[in-house]
Amino acid sequence: MFLYVIRRLGGGLILTLLVTMITFLLLSTSFDSVAASRLGTNATPEAVAAMKAELGFDRPVFVQYFDWLSHAIQGDFGASLFTSEPVGDAVSSRLSVTMSIIVVALLLTALVSVALGVLAAWRGGVIDRIAQGVSLIGLLVPTLLIAIVLVYVFAIRTDILPATGYTPFADNPGQWAASITIPVIALVLNGVAGLTAQIRGRMIDELRKDYVRTLRTRGIRTRSIVLRHALRNAAGPALTVLSMEFIAMFGGALVIEKVFALPGFGSFAFDSSLQGDIPVIMGVTLFAVLLVVSVNLIVDLLNGWLNPKARIH
Repeated sequence: MFLYVIRRLGGGLILTLLVTMITFLLLSTSFDSVAASRLGTNATPEAVAAMKAELGFDRPVFVQYFDWLSHAIQGDFGASLFTSEPVGDAVSSRLSVTMSIIVVALLLTALVSVALGVLAAWRGGVIDRIAQGVSLIGLLVPTLLIAIVLVYVFAIRTDILPATGYTPFADNPGQWAASITIPVIALVLNGVAGLTAQIRGRMIDELRKDYVRTLRTRGIRTRSIVLRHALRNAAGPALTVLSMEFIAMFGGALVIEKVFALPGFGSFAFDSSLQGDIPVIMGVTLFAVLLVVSVNLIVDLLNGWLNPKARIH
């Protein structure tokens, strides 16, 4: 198990280095335009060259990258070129907004999907048709359209929930819950689609296997067979799909944050990219990669615990 963890950590570290290096190399092509944007449209070539030297952009690209990397390892991610705000503080404050929405949405997605998927495979009938209908709607209807409909129903027509804005949990837990309810519902409706279908399919396959029939002949209750044996065997692939749902939610955070005017990670990354704020872009990239690597590592460890054979891959 220890070697399994080390192997996964090593792969995550290599991926992080490659992604940040490639990102920095791509950003290096915009050094001139970034320097010019700080000076204005009337900047002379000499002034742009002087600004590049002041920002350190005149050094070899790999020297700049490894200088950034050495500081990042020590927790120093630099400061924004346009606001002078420390990158670490800026990213973490925005990331907390996005994660407060995604974590809640992911937990609800897992609970609803497991309940629907297991019941659909076990009971069939009306529940199975409901599960398939939910999956179909979630797969066919874009998150943006779901979000717009929810805003119209709950914010404009009934005024039950706020349409935009975000209240930190520490300021007012009730208003925080109200401010994230519509974004969470939009993400859950979309996320439940794929995960419910996956769990339903895997549970149907498990319940048809020989070991299930053997357990039934021994007089073990069906509920115990479903929840203690079949669900555990079906959990591995479902966890992989859940990790993909997390990445999809995280990657699609920009849409949700723009629709609901949330000061989150996605909109912050988008605005920084438009400005060419290189220290912020590098910080956003690093945090995003580390977050994805961490989620995949947790899923790998859970899969290794559920199925020891997975550790050899």
